[in-house]
Amino acid sequence: MIFRGRRNTSKEKPEFSFIQDERSGTTRRFTLKGQVGVNESAIMERKLDDAIELGCTRVIINMSLVSMFTSAGIRVILAAHKKLKKAGGELKIENPGENVRNVIGMVALDELLLM
Repeated sequence: MIFRGRRNTSKEKPEFSFIQDERSGTTRRFTLKGQVGVNESAIMERKLDDAIELGCTRVIINMSLVSMFTSAGIRVILAAHKKLKKAGGELKIENPGENVRNVIGMVALDELLLM
């Protein structure tokens, strides 16, 4: 008998990455790419926490290349927003795709977070 593994018929998940990370004074601008689910949000949380700990008070996240954004990502964004606001700063999301805009709008954070 020959055993063959199951064939993956679904599309491969786009790799999540920070494709751009720029710092100018106390402003940090990130560009994300791929899907932001539970695992990816943990990576995003570490990156945002590091930026805040290094003294950044303004964080801009370009999400034009994010294909999926879940509630796990919202939790990370809100936590970073609260930390920055407490430090007198802000977090903004720019160029969100339709999925990101819908998720942010469903939890009524569009006016607070979108540029």
